[in-house]
Amino acid sequence: MLAEEDLRAIEGTYAEGITAVQIVDVFTSRGIKFSEASFRKYVQQGLLPRSKRVGRKGKHRGSLGVYPAKTIRRINAVKQLMAEGYTIEEIQGQFLLYTDLVEGVAEHLAELWTRFGADAAKAEPKTRKELERELVDARRDGDRVVERLGELARRIAAPKTDSLRLAGAAGGAEDLL
Repeated sequence: MLAEEDLRAIEGTYAEGITAVQIVDVFTSRGIKFSEASFRKYVQQGLLPRSKRVGRKGKHRGSLGVYPAKTIRRINAVKQLMAEGYTIEEIQGQFLLYTDLVEGVAEHLAELWTRFGADAAKAEPKTRKELERELVDARRDGDRVVERLGELARRIAAPKTDSLRLAGAAGGAEDLL
């Protein structure tokens, strides 16, 4: 699976969005088995968000389906859970419930940091430096909170899914690996 530093680098590279072909390439170029068919199945089963259509510049160029950069992180997490033996139903029912909420917190914090940063940049120089230092500290704390929430969600969801575990059942994780 992808390491945290790889995930952050990929999310930074594709901050404006990433296509399905690019997503598959992110995994396959690193030797991780993942096909376009698996990608489509993940989307159909609600494990991943749907794409947004983005128009391309130029006459008769049409539009392109673009996914949020966090899609890479979600695929990585789903593949990890499936490797641990969780079924798709378990992942859908437990893990994603919390994941969506934690990702929402992360997205709202990111928007908050952007707005704070823009407004802090307008402050007087002395005040600006102090605000920027506090903003760096707050971001660090926010990142830690999101990380802890993710771990907590995983720990809380795991006991529930452990009791439901259907190892090797039809429609299990093996079908999508």
